[in-house]
Amino acid sequence: MAATMTTIVHDTTEAVCLSSEYNLYLKPIAKITISVALPQLKLPGKSISNWEVMERVKAMVAPEQFSALRISKSTMDFIRFEGEVENKTVVKSLLSRLDVKCIKLSGFTDVLKVRAVENKVDFPTRHDWDSFFRDAKDMNETLPGERPDTIHLEGLPCRWFSQKDSPYPDRPSEEVLTAVFQAFGKVRHVDIPMLDPYREEMLDKNFNTFSFGGHLNFEAYVQYQEYGGFTKAMDTLRSMKLMLKGDDGKAVACNIKVSFDTSKHLSELALKRRSMERLKLQELERQREEQKRREKEEEERRKEEERYDGRQKRNRKLERRKEERLRKREQKLREREERRNLKKVRRQQEEEQKKLQMKIAMEERRLLLAQRNLESIRLIAELLARAKVRHDHAVGCCPPLLLKCLTNLSLSLSLTLPFTG
Repeated sequence: MAATMTTIVHDTTEAVCLSSEYNLYLKPIAKITISVALPQLKLPGKSISNWEVMERVKAMVAPEQFSALRISKSTMDFIRFEGEVENKTVVKSLLSRLDVKCIKLSGFTDVLKVRAVENKVDFPTRHDWDSFFRDAKDMNETLPGERPDTIHLEGLPCRWFSQKDSPYPDRPSEEVLTAVFQAFGKVRHVDIPMLDPYREEMLDKNFNTFSFGGHLNFEAYVQYQEYGGFTKAMDTLRSMKLMLKGDDGKAVACNIKVSFDTSKHLSELALKRRSMERLKLQELERQREEQKRREKEEEERRKEEERYDGRQKRNRKLERRKEERLRKREQKLREREERRNLKKVRRQQEEEQKKLQMKIAMEERRLLLAQRNLESIRLIAELLARAKVRHDHAVGCCPPLLLKCLTNLSLSLSLTLPFTG
């Protein structure tokens, strides 16, 4: 449903109060249809400006003014305008200034003929609804909702029908709707489809269900208990627009679409069917929520298991790292101990080698000394032998003292020789 545009109202003298509690009024719709016949364009490339024609039309009604003027249709033969004025009393004055008048445009010899009529609002009559329900085969006029008792409204501004001081000013209220339209008679039922979150699913129809800040206008159904309330509402709303007057005196108005319901929307059968559908959808929603809850719990459990597995994996990894560090440390300690033992063995071997070498050197020295002593003894023995021989040949030639010294020297050398076993 397209958003209904609101317009500022400068003159509210013709407004009729609908609800003083909610500052709602009804204002007569004053529209004029203006048709301007265009001449045949004889010169190629020459054209008539729609904007220029519109300005001429505005000038023709001066000092009166249109509250709105738009082009509804434009062809090669005519331009059709739809104009709206503040008050219905001005319509006759404007018609007298426009109808069967002419417009002279510069550059054109032919004049443009103007026709103007009051715009008739397309609104159902008593004959329309009486004949519809009389001829309808599937309607039972003894039952509510199957007779002329329900009006269908479209284009109602959400903010105009919201509860006062409501935290959701864009949300219309069924209580406010009832209070406003109770002015025509006692209301049996009201329905604002956009307030029902299940309505679209029920009927596969886009009702623009309510979402915060999502819509400006709404549609509604109002069912009256008596036929008189319904007819009074329809007759009063005919050719009217809805107006809201603020506390500051400023007023705005909007067009609303009003028709009688032909779909049995508020019949007992329809109400019961929607109630059953709503219960089914609520049960489905509960099941979906339950499914979502189970899925969420399952997801949480899975994530918790993954976290637990992750912790276990990290712990195992840490344990492996710890074991690896301990193994490496023990390996290093063993290697260090082996190196230490190896150094110790090497040092012992080196010491033993040194001792052996020293022992060998000492033995070699002792052997060398023994050899020298032996050679000395042999030399002395040779000397003694020679001295003795010489003594034997010439006794007394060698002094006894010398012989004694040689003998003592030979004895001392023999004593220094190592024991060879």
